[in-house]
Formats: sequence, C-alpha cells, structure tokens
Amino acid sequence: MARWSFSSSFALACLLAGCALAGPRPFPMGSSAESIVQGMGRPTAEHRMPPHVRRLEYSGGAYGRHTWMFDFDASDRLAAAEQVRTEAHFGAVRAGMTAEEVRARIGLPSTTWRIAWQNQIVWSYRYETPFCKWFMVGMGPDGRVVDTAYGPDPLCDRENVRGGVGMP
Repeated sequence: MARWSFSSSFALACLLAGCALAGPRPFPMGSSAESIVQGMGRPTAEHRMPPHVRRLEYSGGAYGRHTWMFDFDASDRLAAAEQVRTEAHFGAVRAGMTAEEVRARIGLPSTTWRIAWQNQIVWSYRYETPFCKWFMVGMGPDGRVVDTAYGPDPLCDRENVRGGVGMP
C-alpha cells in the first residue's frame, strides 16, 4: 500500500494548482470552432476582429482574472488562442477606441461604475498581478475611450480585511 508523505501531498497540491491556473485545456491549432464550443461551453461573446474572421470570448466574470480569446480563420479553424487580461493587452487600449473595439481586445469588464462629474462610465478589469490593482477604461458619453489608468482593486481591501493580511 502506498504511503503519502508531506512532500508527495505538496507535489500533488502544486500540480492541481498549476492545472487550475493554466487556463482552458489546450486545443490544437486548426481545431474547429465547434470543437472549442463543445469543450469550453457557450462563449461569453463573439467578436469580429481583423485579421481573423471570428473571435470567441470566454470571460472569467466579475471576480475572474482571466479572459480567453479564441481566433478563427475564414475556414472557422483555430488560428490563435490567448489570455488577454494582461498589461500588454491593456496597453493597446487607446483614447478614441469604441466600446466594441475595447470589448473585442480585452473582453467584458469585471465591473462598471459611473463618475457623474466627469460624465464617464468606468470599465474595470481584474487581472493576475501581485500588486492588488486593476485596469480601468474611462468611456465617454459617445461610447469612446477617454482615458485609461491602473488603480487599487477594492476587492483586495475586502480580502485583506477578512484575512487579516496587511491591516493594522
């Protein structure tokens, strides 16, 4: 009979945690859009974004820190797959972009809120970072990006209060 030691239990925990952090199961390039939907479920949204014909979005939701985009070519075959809630992708969001252009690049925001005195709706995106911050996109009344910024994620403050971490 096999015995579990601390080191084997730790190794198993690390393996399981790694699998959870790695994202969706890998799909080979050239997979059909239908096989992706069968494997991943219904997408959060679908976009059209050049040079690809079709982009399926799988958002992590309000508390998620990852959004996966699957890009398909004219034959509806997988051409690219990537996690887009990263600072590199956020850096591509520029003033003047439309709401749909932002959604096609980085997906649904974690939350939205209004700044009345600036007449803006702010889209906030949680993402994987050790610094407890989120990315924010200020949308003007015309539905275009006015500004972008990083700020403290209020969820982290709540987690710190509950866990007693970093609070006096």
